[in-house]
Amino acid sequence: MNVVEAVYKSLNKKNEELCGDKVEIVRTDDSMIMILSDGLGSGVKANILSTLSSKIIRTMLKEGASIDDAVSTIASTLPVCSVRKLAYSTFSILQIYDDGHAHLTEFDNPTCFCLRRGKLLELPFEEREVAGKIIRESDFTVAQGDYYVLVSDGVIYAGVGETLNFGWTWDNVAQYLERESTKGYSAYRMANSLASACNDLYMGLPGDDTTVAVAKIIPARRVHILASPPLHKEDDERFVKEFMADSDVRIICGGTSGNLVSRVLGKPLRTSVKYTDPSLPPTAVIDGIDLVTEGVLTLNRTLDILRECRKHEGELHDLAILDADNGAAKIAKILIEDCTHLTLYIGQAINPAHQNPDLPFDLSIKYRLLEELADLVRQFGKDVTCHYY
Repeated sequence: MNVVEAVYKSLNKKNEELCGDKVEIVRTDDSMIMILSDGLGSGVKANILSTLSSKIIRTMLKEGASIDDAVSTIASTLPVCSVRKLAYSTFSILQIYDDGHAHLTEFDNPTCFCLRRGKLLELPFEEREVAGKIIRESDFTVAQGDYYVLVSDGVIYAGVGETLNFGWTWDNVAQYLERESTKGYSAYRMANSLASACNDLYMGLPGDDTTVAVAKIIPARRVHILASPPLHKEDDERFVKEFMADSDVRIICGGTSGNLVSRVLGKPLRTSVKYTDPSLPPTAVIDGIDLVTEGVLTLNRTLDILRECRKHEGELHDLAILDADNGAAKIAKILIEDCTHLTLYIGQAINPAHQNPDLPFDLSIKYRLLEELADLVRQFGKDVTCHYY
């Protein structure tokens, strides 16, 4: 089964607090819809226009309205600017269905970049008029590993008048994406790579709002996390057996949990003596388990990393913190970049160490940490299930 990994990255125009581009990512029962809207101008006015456009499109499509209905509504809501003779907001809409069928609609935005096996894929487009607007449409079938990259004008014209005479151009961006796509990046890495390249061309002072929205077709990756022993000791074997079944990545959080799995599987638990981060306990190793970490301290840091990465809905920041060599960063990286479905196996036994009133408050709430973890991972568009024992 394939899954759509979707994310975006935006750079505000220099001296502007608000971005004039807006991305909406919504998942329906049978599809993923990604909308990129670019408001006319910059700052507050552009932000309001792009937000209004994207919200209208998102709401209508999610409720089952057609593309024609959505475009007609936008056309009547946001007329052409009488001075510049330009649309108040341009947009791109990419809808990818679970069966692999996809539909792309574009109105005055740069054409979507489609990459397959490291090469640019040319999609068959047709133009037609809807409510006085000329839109471009394409129907196609996606394949595993494909990247679909929507961009605002700020990407195409990156560096204009500064490092480049005429900006980066669509063809230059296509060549860059072809090279980057051969590296097997996640959608997160690809979006950040292109946005960072644009920022460099702008010399850190973007001359326009710049947005990159990336959808990548990836295989389903099932991650299981086990934390805390079950309430009743007779459930230990069932607890571990279900944790080990039908998963691609297995993570254990907590020393007691590690010892439990080690005993049930009959495999030794070996603790690392390598302290890469003095503020966190080291990781451990059990054959057949991808990662074994300490419990509450590591979980708390993992949540901090996830919050830092996700400061705005759908947008990922500062991927460098995922590459740190510690248990928390490794968990966060797996959850963000190598997970489509997360299952938490949560034991309800009370750890006496966590009831010490002298401990900081955040060390006494492992249960709540796991609930918050589940909520944060859902915000990244992952499917999350919790089992309690």
